Amino acid sequence: MIVLRSILFNTAFYANLIIRMIVLSPYYFAVSRKQAFRIPKAWAKSCHWLMEKIVGTTFEIEGLANIPKGGYILAPKHQSFWDTYALLPWLDDPVYILKRELMWIPLFGWYAAKQRMIPVNRGARGKVMAAVMERAKQEMANGRQLIIYPEGTRRPPGAEPLYKYGIARIYRDLDVPVVPVAMHPGLFWPRRKFIRYPGHFKVRILPPIAPGKDPDAFFEELVATLEKASDDLLIETARDNPELPLPPVAAARIAELQYVTTKAR
Repeated sequence: MIVLRSILFNTAFYANLIIRMIVLSPYYFAVSRKQAFRIPKAWAKSCHWLMEKIVGTTFEIEGLANIPKGGYILAPKHQSFWDTYALLPWLDDPVYILKRELMWIPLFGWYAAKQRMIPVNRGARGKVMAAVMERAKQEMANGRQLIIYPEGTRRPPGAEPLYKYGIARIYRDLDVPVVPVAMHPGLFWPRRKFIRYPGHFKVRILPPIAPGKDPDAFFEELVATLEKASDDLLIETARDNPELPLPPVAAARIAELQYVTTKAR
């Protein structure tokens, strides 16, 4: 049944994306940028509905009160395609720094350009990155929220953290709060796999880290805070979903955390 439901969900998910893009394009490109953003928000909500009804996966968000007003950097854990869109309904006006290749995809790239997403060549340095930061500053000056995945790429739940120091430089240059977000959608929507697992998980929005700190101190705080919350949430998620097949990396991390806890007693 899990395989069948996964096939049905994946088919419905991509059909939902493509059909909405095609059918709603006239409205999307005719109205203002912020009005057009209603379409991605509604699409994200519909994806949550499809995942609940077809797969049986639900989630809840804790800590919405921790989201500040105006401009800030949202720094979520990145494990799955799910977390690239999941929080859109709760964000006012987000902007992403994304791979420039994504802007070349028909329809998707046009939609992203309409929302003034910021393309970047991942191997770029110097003037190119300076231009990206200037664009980010311009968008943040308009009260937008910059979405950055601190580890840069998707990582399996429980994997050893590999945070990129670039977020510390962006934090320094933009001078806005950073809001860490812990979650484990990768347990239910594994990266590079078509299987989707039923269950329930939490998205935990942590208190913002205030601007103005030394970049090194900020980086240490972000990693420590987000990893502690992620470890706690990993144990909770496994406990609350006893039928969920844990990937080896997650199972090993849970065993390690339990051993440390037992030894400390």
